[in-house]
Amino acid sequence: MKMKLLFMLSLCFSASVLAAQTAKNYHIKSPDGKIDLTVTTGDKIRWSVKHEDTEIITPSAISMTLQGGEVLGKSSVVKNTKASSADLYFNTPIYKKDKVHDQYNQLTINFKGDYSAVFRAYDDGVAYRFITQKKGDIIIQNEEANFNFKNDDKAWLPFVNDYRNKDKWTTSFEALYSKLKLSEVTKDSLAFLPVLVNVGDNKKAAILEADLQDYPGMYLTGNGQSLQGAFAKYPTVETTGGYANMNYVVNGRADYIAKTKGTRSFPWRVAIISTEDKQLANSDIVQKLSEPSRIKDMSWIKPGKVAWDWWNDWNITHVDFKAGINNPTYKYYIDFASANKVEYVVLDEGWSNIVDLNQISPDINLQELIDYAKQKNVGLILWTSWYALTRQTDAAMAKFSKMGIKGFKIDFIDRDDQKMVSSLYEIAQKAADNQLIVDYHGMYKPSGIQRTFPNILNFEGVKGLENVKWGVKDHPGYDVSIPFIRMLSGPMDYTPGAMRNASKANFRPVNGNPMSQGTRCHQLAMYTVFEAPLQMMADNPTAYQKEQESTDFIAAVPTTFNETVAISGKVGEYVALARRKGSTWHIGAMTNWDARDLTIDLSFLGEGTYKAVIFEDGINADRDGTDYKRTVVNLTSKDKLNIKLASGGGWAARLEKVN
Repeated sequence: MKMKLLFMLSLCFSASVLAAQTAKNYHIKSPDGKIDLTVTTGDKIRWSVKHEDTEIITPSAISMTLQGGEVLGKSSVVKNTKASSADLYFNTPIYKKDKVHDQYNQLTINFKGDYSAVFRAYDDGVAYRFITQKKGDIIIQNEEANFNFKNDDKAWLPFVNDYRNKDKWTTSFEALYSKLKLSEVTKDSLAFLPVLVNVGDNKKAAILEADLQDYPGMYLTGNGQSLQGAFAKYPTVETTGGYANMNYVVNGRADYIAKTKGTRSFPWRVAIISTEDKQLANSDIVQKLSEPSRIKDMSWIKPGKVAWDWWNDWNITHVDFKAGINNPTYKYYIDFASANKVEYVVLDEGWSNIVDLNQISPDINLQELIDYAKQKNVGLILWTSWYALTRQTDAAMAKFSKMGIKGFKIDFIDRDDQKMVSSLYEIAQKAADNQLIVDYHGMYKPSGIQRTFPNILNFEGVKGLENVKWGVKDHPGYDVSIPFIRMLSGPMDYTPGAMRNASKANFRPVNGNPMSQGTRCHQLAMYTVFEAPLQMMADNPTAYQKEQESTDFIAAVPTTFNETVAISGKVGEYVALARRKGSTWHIGAMTNWDARDLTIDLSFLGEGTYKAVIFEDGINADRDGTDYKRTVVNLTSKDKLNIKLASGGGWAARLEKVN
């Protein structure tokens, strides 16, 4: 018995020595040398990341399990490696800047078993992805994606909290941020991306994904001081359900997450690293890591602002017709859009049957509205549920494009399993074929598809202004969190523009005539701060006409820009951003419910003098959120502005170069 035990111990020792002998470390550094990404191969592939002396990610295992039991990343045997680098610029015509500097160092490790792992290091983050070179189709049973942290750090996590049809993978992707220690994130919870972790030394790490194609989106769940990837299983049984039966809900799922081509690249797993919070508000990593545009001629894609009907409940007044979902009401919206040079009007829910786009409301003459809008140089966008559109995608797109419709606002997506992700790529391609723009408003977050299909101008996946209709608490705090977290993944259909603005004490939920939390200038600043090539004007034309000064200011803010500068900010507290279009600069600053003073350093301006139109919180904005002060002054790059933000306040300016 003693000899047998010694023999077993000897075997274990020999195996551990063999594993130690076969394990090998590989390093890749960022171009500036501050980030060191280490990859360890052997019994498992593990990655870890340091920024200078700070451990960002401690050794974390990654793998993919195929049906049949093969595990890519287990007992990995390296065939060869290849180091490479890039330093280039690419154009981004529908974005917050007109070009992106793409500079990185890359390590590709090719393994026996016909697969590779690719690691990249940028100056502001790291990423990795798997690549397979297998014949035919393969089935991915599961993926292991770990993000281990050295300490029990605080994190900002948006949790799935509205299970639809009792399927935890069907969600609106809307949640305020829970700020928890990593150890407090339970294994049965699901956080959707992006997630932000405070790793100490004033540094933060944001976890997200990019180039998500034909694969389920990643969620995160807790395990001590680790966040671990979780993925929806492939849907096998689907039916109508959810809200008003507009969803296509899942009643059965397979035992695998994806069936896909054996030769392909899988989504990037990304960690953005910041040394100052403001850096997060101007990140380009998702653009850098996503497939370039499949649309060669983008000249027909027109960003712009949209007069929107649903949030304000079609509640126009002082007219001689009954306001509602009818032609007179929409002509009124079109007239408003034309008079204020607003590019689009959306016809939201109610213009047609919710499941059949061919059944148009008897109160709507769609062709008449299209022709009327065309005369006024306004485009029309049609709301639809994902389910209604996918029942007749080709026919509907061809029909409405021929009629003169400019695009679709697609709602009630509420999933990102493999089937849904693939569907959204297919819809985007068919929309492009018909020269239609797309707003994936329906509770879905971007993950790089917006670079591949620039006709997708916007996404929801944010707890936007509509939520104040139902009394969501602390929206100003959320408003100054999302520029550093949610906006990392791409544009967001927050739908700003409320003209009824309330202090914390005076706010109350109202559906028909909703108000915002915070001040008028808080709303005005959103048009600069929030990235949205298709940006809604949520209030009704009557309200805007009563507030023409504010309306003129909003109408003058572009929705795409040539340059972005992050001035200052702190997650959950305040943000200040500047964006340039041509020679004109637009600046927005916002705070949470805490009043504060900020300094706006204008050193980013070019030479010359700028005429600045400034909207700032009025002296009584803490009592009446609609109170503001408008001033016009001349400024130069040598100026520093000391500004005061009321509780829930904001500050917004347009600086036009005069010489």
